[in-house]
Amino acid sequence: MKRFSDYKTVALCGWNLKSKINKVEAIIKLENAVIRQQKNTILKDVSLEIKEGEFVYLIGKVGSGKTSLLKTLYAELPLIYGKGEVAGYQLSKIKKSQIAYLRRKCGIVFQDFKLLTDRNVYANLEFVLKATGWRDKKAIKERINEVLDKVELPDKRDKFPHQLSGGEQQRIVLARALLNAPPIILADEPTGNIDPETSYRLVELLKDICDSGKTVVIATHQYDLIKHFPGKVFRCENGVLQEDVSFSENQAAMTTIISENSVIDIESPTEEIEEPTVVHEVISLNEDPEILSHTEPTLQEGQEITLVTEDSEITDSTTVLIEEKITEEPRDASEENVLSGNDETKKKDDSGPDIVGFELI
Repeated sequence: MKRFSDYKTVALCGWNLKSKINKVEAIIKLENAVIRQQKNTILKDVSLEIKEGEFVYLIGKVGSGKTSLLKTLYAELPLIYGKGEVAGYQLSKIKKSQIAYLRRKCGIVFQDFKLLTDRNVYANLEFVLKATGWRDKKAIKERINEVLDKVELPDKRDKFPHQLSGGEQQRIVLARALLNAPPIILADEPTGNIDPETSYRLVELLKDICDSGKTVVIATHQYDLIKHFPGKVFRCENGVLQEDVSFSENQAAMTTIISENSVIDIESPTEEIEEPTVVHEVISLNEDPEILSHTEPTLQEGQEITLVTEDSEITDSTTVLIEEKITEEPRDASEENVLSGNDETKKKDDSGPDIVGFELI
C-alpha cells in the first residue's frame, strides 16, 4: 500500500475525474462515417464518441488519416456517408452559412501555424476576434491579454512570427484557438515542428485546458506523449479507426492521485513480475504525481533518477545516471522493460532488494 496526500489533481486511468463520476454527454459523435479526401476513401466505417472534458489522442503513421478525420470534424472536408455530430451541428446536413459558427466551437491548432506574417502577435489575434464579431476595443485587448497569459507569452504581443521560435509560434496558435472560448480544441500534430522539451510543455498546456472542462483531441505520431499525459487513444491504421486497446490496458493499471487535502490509499499492482524486474511505478517529484505501469518514461541523457525498493521509498534508495535517452514506441505487455544503471550501481544492488520503481530528482 502506498499513501499519498496533498495533491491538487486526481485522475484515474488517464481520465478526468469529472468524466468518471458524472454522466457527461458526448460532444463529438461519428457513426459509420466514411472519411474522404476528394474522391479517395481515407477511413471507412468510422464510429467514435468523445465526451465533454475528455483528453483524446488520434495516433497513426503519417498519411494514415488523422488530419482528414480532424478536417471532417470542423467541416473542412464534407461528410457524405454516415452520421456525424460536433457541438450540436449535424455534419452531413450542415449548411455553408453554419460552418463558421461550428468553427467557433472548435479551436483549431495547426501544425504549420498559419499565422499572418505581415503583422505582429497582437494583430494576428485581433484579426480573429474582429472576424468573429468582436467590436469593443477594450474587450478585445482584455481577451488577447488573457489568452497570452494562458500560454505564458504575455511579453510577445508585439513580436512578429519570424521573431518567435517554433514553440512560441505554436503557443500563439494555441492562444488563437482559445480566443472564443470554444468547448473543443482540435490539435493537428501540434508538436511536429518543435523540440521534445517544448512539445511536453505544449501538451501540458493542452492537458490543463482539458482539466478546465474542455474537450481536447490531439492527432500525433509521438507515442511517448501518451505515457506522460494519458488519455483515450484511437488508432488510424489500414483505413480503419479503432480504440487502441494496448494503450487502454496500460492506463487501466495506472493510478494518479486525486484530492487536495485528503489521504488516499492506493494498492500497488499485484501482478507477479519475473526477472529481470519490470519497473512498474514512476513517481515524479513535480506537483502532479505520475504512476505508470509497465512502461518506460522518456528520460533525458544525463538525467539522475532514484531507485526505490519495496522496503523503503527514499531512505534506502540508490541514485544512478541514465546513460542514454529512451524514446522507443510503446512495447507489447509481454516484452520486458529493464531500467539499466551504471556498473557501480549494478554491483551495489546485486544482493539488495528488488527494485520496483524510481523517482525523478
